[in-house]
Amino acid sequence: MKQETGKFGEDLAAAFLRKKGYRIRERNYRTPYGEIDIICQNHQSLIFIEVKTRKTETYGAPYEAVNKKKIDHLKKAASLYLQSLDRPFADIRFDVVSILLQEKGNRIEHIVAAF
Repeated sequence: MKQETGKFGEDLAAAFLRKKGYRIRERNYRTPYGEIDIICQNHQSLIFIEVKTRKTETYGAPYEAVNKKKIDHLKKAASLYLQSLDRPFADIRFDVVSILLQEKGNRIEHIVAAF
């Protein structure tokens, strides 16, 4: 069930980002340091997106689950991705898309340059 919620959230996040004009380059990019949920591009910016999806806020808002350990792993994974590119980007950043699944409508929050 947890994996299904995560996948559903990532699909929602990808659709949300596309609507905002972002171009998805990779999804579920796996490295020895862990996975980057979405890698996208917006103009000259390369953006690494962590998606957090929850059904309730019992344990806090979804974005609050992005802790120091997760941030460290994402930065290391992003470094490996950047090494694989044949050209540099003018701007690189890390965003979080926080999704709260609700019966009355899902709440999606895009935190730009989260860390």
